[in-house]
Amino acid sequence: MDIEMIVMKLVVNGGNARSTAIEALRAAKAGDFKKADELMEEADTILKEAHEIQTEMIQNELNGNKVEVGLLMVHAQDHLMNAMTVMDLCKEMIDILRK
Repeated sequence: MDIEMIVMKLVVNGGNARSTAIEALRAAKAGDFKKADELMEEADTILKEAHEIQTEMIQNELNGNKVEVGLLMVHAQDHLMNAMTVMDLCKEMIDILRK
């Protein structure tokens, strides 16, 4: 798979994980904690896929297969880190709403 496809997978998975976590938070706000939990689990699965891609890229670089860091790569990493932050915040907010 070429680097553009890999980077786009990071962008898509990061965006999907973030959107799903926000959807889970909205479900929790509506009092549907079962749906919120299911959506957070789905978001976590999506995020893990993106993280596996990132880990593979890091391992490849450590093995001497460096990837050019361009704007697209920075954008992909931004999506991934944003998704991770939103996930953490949504987990905390759902726990607060649950009480």
